[in-house]
Amino acid sequence: MQDLTKGNPVKLIMMFTLPIIVGYLFQNLYNIIDTLIVGQTLGVKALAAVGSTGSVMFLALGFVGGVTSGMSIITAQRYGAQDWAGVRRSFGQSILASGVITVFLTLIGIVGLRGLLILMQTPKNIFEMAYAFIVIIWGGVVTQVGYNILANEMRAVGNSRAPLYHLILGMIINILLELLFILVFHWGTAGAALATVVAYAISTLTSWWHITKFIPVLHITKEDLKWNSTEIKIHLSAALPMGFQQSVIAIGSMTLQAAINSLGTDSVAGYTAASKVDQILVLVLMSFGVTMATYVAQNYGAGEYRRILVGMRQALKINISFGVLLGIFEILFGRYLVKLFLESNSGDAVAVQHLAQTFFWANGPFYAILGVLFILRYALQGLGNTKAPTMAGFAEMVSRSIGAFVFVIWFGFFGASLSNPLAWLASVLCLLPAWNKYRREIMDKLEKD
Repeated sequence: MQDLTKGNPVKLIMMFTLPIIVGYLFQNLYNIIDTLIVGQTLGVKALAAVGSTGSVMFLALGFVGGVTSGMSIITAQRYGAQDWAGVRRSFGQSILASGVITVFLTLIGIVGLRGLLILMQTPKNIFEMAYAFIVIIWGGVVTQVGYNILANEMRAVGNSRAPLYHLILGMIINILLELLFILVFHWGTAGAALATVVAYAISTLTSWWHITKFIPVLHITKEDLKWNSTEIKIHLSAALPMGFQQSVIAIGSMTLQAAINSLGTDSVAGYTAASKVDQILVLVLMSFGVTMATYVAQNYGAGEYRRILVGMRQALKINISFGVLLGIFEILFGRYLVKLFLESNSGDAVAVQHLAQTFFWANGPFYAILGVLFILRYALQGLGNTKAPTMAGFAEMVSRSIGAFVFVIWFGFFGASLSNPLAWLASVLCLLPAWNKYRREIMDKLEKD
């Protein structure tokens, strides 16, 4: 376990973040491998089918990620305060709350998925492939909830490496099963989705085994698993705003995806391939944000307010620097990575690559803004501030909707691609006042002490 309340903040942040970067890389590789294998073996239409469901997946999985992260912040704060009984109680109540949310989310999703794809103007020639993929992914959301709650709880108590190991195992299984289901059983996009669900289920089981074997502070008892209305309320008050924040962002992404779907199959495929490259690069920036949620939460629980300010200054410098470098890399080399998702002998490949490069030119120059966004958002969440990040989520939704209804009409695919940096800027403008207010409060408090 790693205590982030003691030691050099920069070194702690870097060392804690590295396993998270690798972990998120492998987590993203689940979806990227789906896209890569589908694109290489089933063609551009299948690639577009899987890509057209991306924002729908984000609606469910973003909500799951937000909810589980929110509950783990309570655990991290109690860990920083060395409230060991509170840590175990938090873990147990998080499991109960996640179970209820999962059942509700699964039922709502399965009933409404077909209508949602129709509403999003999913092209008819890829509709059934898209539906076959997303209905299985959504139906197996319990496996992703299971892995995310366990991974976030391990990170909350300072262990960022174990989630990585179990994710790597799951990804290897995912690759093997996907090749089996698509190339041998010929199950198409449904096979790709089923492989992902099974792999996440295995990662969940092995993560639980690891906790019971090696992390005593998370060894819960039957008492910890008894429904406690007060504890559930505390955890949901932190979790639901973060979940809804991600869902609101996803709604904006769905609106944008609908606009892209109206531009045709090549545009959907180009946006899909470019987005996968984008996800790989962005996860570096997001990982530092995730670290800051734990870092800030632990130090807040321990009353180490000066360390919060020092850590934030360093984290912002790091993420802005990475944002500039990653943006340059994407513009110069992103087109070579896009080729991995396309059949080399496909007649549509050249058009798709051109569209993907358009996406890179629209997004790469603004990664520094995204780096600031992740640090501010996760730090405020670590402090227990859910209002500002939620408002920022609404700002992102509105910005992407503007991109869908205005920019796409004016500038076509380039306009759709510009919607992302517009959303990042709007979100940062919502978060900065909240952080500056908190920073001034800390400085005033430290001066008085």
